[in-house]
Formats: sequence, structure tokens, C-alpha cells
Amino acid sequence: MELLHPLVDAEYPAGSASTSGTAATIATWKPGPQGVLVWSTQDCYVAVGVGVTATSASTPVPAYTPIPFRAPQTGSGAPWSVSVLQISTAGIAYAKPINIR
Repeated sequence: MELLHPLVDAEYPAGSASTSGTAATIATWKPGPQGVLVWSTQDCYVAVGVGVTATSASTPVPAYTPIPFRAPQTGSGAPWSVSVLQISTAGIAYAKPINIR
């Protein structure tokens, strides 16, 4: 894995949300970051984008495994978010915007 550069906390703070049987939004950020690092305490489905809602067709992320996702580069300046949904057991999911360099 490449070294990742976390972004300034005031503009791009880390966020968290409980995963459950209903999709939850971890946080919404303005455009700018190249990616977002997502991890959780239980297996969950993850969707990253503008106006997204995680479903069972979204990307599965195993518990305690940080996974980097590409952040959408919206020309319109629309904010983007990370949505999570539990796979089998509720937990807490976290996300932090990052750059590659």
C-alpha cells in the first residue's frame, strides 16, 4: 500500500456512523480529496459518491480492514459522502478523507 496523506482535520474531519439494517451516512465533504479511507468494527457494505446509499450490492468491507476508496471529483462542486450498511452484525464505521501524496 502506498503512503497516504490525511487531510486537514478542520476542513475534512474523520467521521463515524453506526452500521445497522438501514444505510447510514458517515459524513459529507466538499470536493477536493483524492480518496477516503474507510474501516469498521464489523463487516459492512460501503458506497462512496454524490447522493449515495449503501445496499447489499455495494462494496463489502471486512471488519478492521482499512480500505481506500477514490473520492468523486465533481465538477459541479456537489458534496460527496460515504454510506454504510451492516452485513450481518451492527458496528461502527469510520471514514477519513485522504490524498495519495
